[in-house]
Amino acid sequence: MSASPAASASPAGELLATSASEAGLDADLAPFPRAVPFAEALARNPFLMAPMAGVSDRAYRLMARAGGAALAYSEMVSATGLEYDSSRTWELLDPDAAEPDLAVQLFGADPARFRRACSRIAERLGAKLALIDVNMACPVPKVTRRGEGSALLDDPALAQGIVRACRRGLEDAGSAVPVTAKIRLGRTPERPVAVPFARALEEAGASAVAVHGRFASQLYRGSSDDAAVARVAGAVSVPVIGSGDVTDEARARPLIEEAGCSGVFFARGSYGDPWVFDRARGLLAGASPDVPNPAQRMAAWRLHVRLLSKTGQHILKARTISCLYLKGLPGAARWRDRAMGCGDEAEFIALSRDVEEALRRGGLA
Repeated sequence: MSASPAASASPAGELLATSASEAGLDADLAPFPRAVPFAEALARNPFLMAPMAGVSDRAYRLMARAGGAALAYSEMVSATGLEYDSSRTWELLDPDAAEPDLAVQLFGADPARFRRACSRIAERLGAKLALIDVNMACPVPKVTRRGEGSALLDDPALAQGIVRACRRGLEDAGSAVPVTAKIRLGRTPERPVAVPFARALEEAGASAVAVHGRFASQLYRGSSDDAAVARVAGAVSVPVIGSGDVTDEARARPLIEEAGCSGVFFARGSYGDPWVFDRARGLLAGASPDVPNPAQRMAAWRLHVRLLSKTGQHILKARTISCLYLKGLPGAARWRDRAMGCGDEAEFIALSRDVEEALRRGGLA
């Protein structure tokens, strides 16, 4: 498909229009459905790009949407940072003109600040705002020691107050977008709270609950517990979005078919693999999803690097991005070393051409 006029009206949109097809991606970025209930919108496409600190910038979100993600989320944004009008904070949630819409994830612990933040976000983003998500899952001590993130799992009344405050803030701005929340199973395995906590959020008016199948004390160790996620999905009437260890399309399928989730978050599973969303949809529909060939992979790498520039991101982010696309390729360690020495867009593009030529000589491209 060709890009829509709105998407093409930015440098990033123009780049997608000319380069996405070479990478096996779609330049026509469809907005998340608004005129239907949230559950129905997820039924059309249940695979979402998760909020990821330091990762989900404008370029990354555009790649995910071009790869079939129904929706992409901002990084976790501080409601307090917005209170102080931090330009760096606002940058995290300002969408590129090529993005059809954006889900904004907030964190904090003060309902009044959430209300003001949601009102300001709705006014600033307008029709680009798809939903507000509240992070009640982050296990990092610098967040939880302030009573934020997963610390809220110990205070369901405060969590309810935050959800209600978000809804009021949106209403203040004349917006009716959903308010959702992301949680964990509890702070520690000795105190599982996900089921009653999710019910409390539903009672407060949350339109969906995302559940990461670990306890906060686990951080990212061990395995995500699909059975525990399923118990939450069976206990509430709002959609549940499964999260945790979704490394590929095969891992996503049981969260839908067995755990009863209405949606699935891809986080690390989308690293260097924007096609994973379309493959997940294909697998769920019973098809044999197409795997990108090496030439498409190299084209996607180049597109992602160029999108960094087009969306105002620092080009040295391309060092990390390059390593993601190089993973698993022959000689990847040597190519990664070269990527760490690249300093501008042209050098990264030249490196991708060298890798592509090496793959071609090896009969892999």
